Amino acid sequence: MVEEFSKVGVVGLGTMGAGIVEVFARAGFAVTGVEINDAALERGRGHLEKSLSRAVAKGKLTEDEQRDILGRVTFTTSREDLADADFAVEAVPERLDIKRSVFEDLDRILPPGAILATNTSSLSVTEIAALTHRPGKVIGLHFFNPAPVMKLVEIVTTVVTDPGVLDVATEVVKRLGKTPVAVGDRAGFVANALLVPYLNHAVAVYEHGLATREQIDAAITGAAGFPMGPLTLMDLVGLDVLLDVMDVLWEEFRRPRYAAAPLLRRMVAAGLHGRKSGRGFYDYSGSDNPAEPQSTAPLAALVGDGEGQADLADLLLAPHLNDAARMVGDGYATADDVDTAMRLGCGYPRGLVEMLDERGVKNVTDTLADLSRLGLFTDDVAPLLTMLAARGRDTLRS
Repeated sequence: MVEEFSKVGVVGLGTMGAGIVEVFARAGFAVTGVEINDAALERGRGHLEKSLSRAVAKGKLTEDEQRDILGRVTFTTSREDLADADFAVEAVPERLDIKRSVFEDLDRILPPGAILATNTSSLSVTEIAALTHRPGKVIGLHFFNPAPVMKLVEIVTTVVTDPGVLDVATEVVKRLGKTPVAVGDRAGFVANALLVPYLNHAVAVYEHGLATREQIDAAITGAAGFPMGPLTLMDLVGLDVLLDVMDVLWEEFRRPRYAAAPLLRRMVAAGLHGRKSGRGFYDYSGSDNPAEPQSTAPLAALVGDGEGQADLADLLLAPHLNDAARMVGDGYATADDVDTAMRLGCGYPRGLVEMLDERGVKNVTDTLADLSRLGLFTDDVAPLLTMLAARGRDTLRS
């Protein structure tokens, strides 16, 4: 069926939307990119052209290939130009009122059999599907930034997704050269539901004065091998974006783990959103004056030479690993899907379940107990970990 597609539409040509256009065009699809006005359209065209030029400069594309890709892309400010599209992806800002306008138009304009996909990373796909007269043909297609580089795409189905739509979406994702992970509609899906609370926990560790921002970031990049420390990553993504995701997770789950750290909320209120505002946990304006933690509890309370004391990386990672075990235990995603999502969507060198098995169930649960005594972990140990410990098993995978 995918081979029969004549045209794909992408609505919204910001950094992510333009990247999605590039991914489809590289895979041989004819793509129509749509923006709200001429200025936004030119910015979107610029994103695409710059990305392709960088690929040529790095020797990853030839100039002929660049011309072919650009030749498959049409730019327009009229959604009506998608009247003959077989598949459309929405990549507009994460506001339901904006998405409502897009989906009402796409539902009216596209043929009845066309599939409509949303690139939302936090909103309910079910709610978005309900905005249309074809909820069974609406699906989540969550790409990761930068879309031309990151290999993961989360495919999100709802309780009313038509049989066969998942199969078509999976085939599309594979043709794009990406790795699909299929999940149901739940706040944060796999990657964000695991990544964002981990980042929020790092804020809590910093806020309590248990480690400096440099110690926190170095512990993760050094001991865990992550490509970026959590506070640096938060500055890159945007603290306001992450707070929005935390609030979505809280609304869905209402667990202590999903309560935003007070410092995160205060920083967002103060306009300290990270790189894009010039300052977040680090200062990007030239004079370093970061947000300061609110207490001076000694790092020795967490780490040291005493028997049974965990190192900082474990204290930062243990709740993260617990979240992964809870997700697997809930049956929302398999251990393999969790590991694939975090490696390909977040750039982790190893999956969370793999890291859990390396550290061992006992080590993780003991560390969670330490954090609980310090008031930095107020949730429960995942039932799956409790069950494994009761059975004397120290790994999740047998």
